[in-house]
Amino acid sequence: MTDQQAATQADIAALITRIEVLEAEAEIRRIQARYMFLCDTPLPEYGVTDDAARIDLILELYAQDATWEGVGEYYTSQFGKLEGADAIRAHFQKFWGEKKDPALVLNCHYLTSEQIYVTGDTAEGQWVHMQPWLYSDGTGLLRSSRLNNAFARQADGRWKITRTRTENVFVAPLPNGFASDYPKASVLMKP
Repeated sequence: MTDQQAATQADIAALITRIEVLEAEAEIRRIQARYMFLCDTPLPEYGVTDDAARIDLILELYAQDATWEGVGEYYTSQFGKLEGADAIRAHFQKFWGEKKDPALVLNCHYLTSEQIYVTGDTAEGQWVHMQPWLYSDGTGLLRSSRLNNAFARQADGRWKITRTRTENVFVAPLPNGFASDYPKASVLMKP
């Protein structure tokens, strides 16, 4: 092999590595956005009409041994650390499975400040998210959290969440009736 051939092969290998990192970042971005999308109220996923199906879709994004953790002075005591799919499922069942009064009628997640770092078959991602909450009695909150999540490529080649770690930035009350027009159900994804 000539020096030129070796250099060409090295260039091709470097390009393949760069493409693999870009593809991993794109997949991780889609997974994180899908998680937030599935947590919105009303649920915008067409055809999913019950919370058990919503929870199943969320858990498809997680590795079986994943953790979901609230950290910091506000979220440690509120959420704690959940380990494994069964514990994460139970967390979401408490959130959506129990009837609450007032009921949550609107919740939408906005992601920003994205940073994704891929190292081989693992990755770390950081985001800041904000979410307005509106309840059936007209009260509302604006929440913001920092996310420090981990991901891993699974044996089947798909990326999954291996850790969700969330830390409160702030919770602020919104004026009563802050949102006047909002749908009872999303039709965005309807064919």
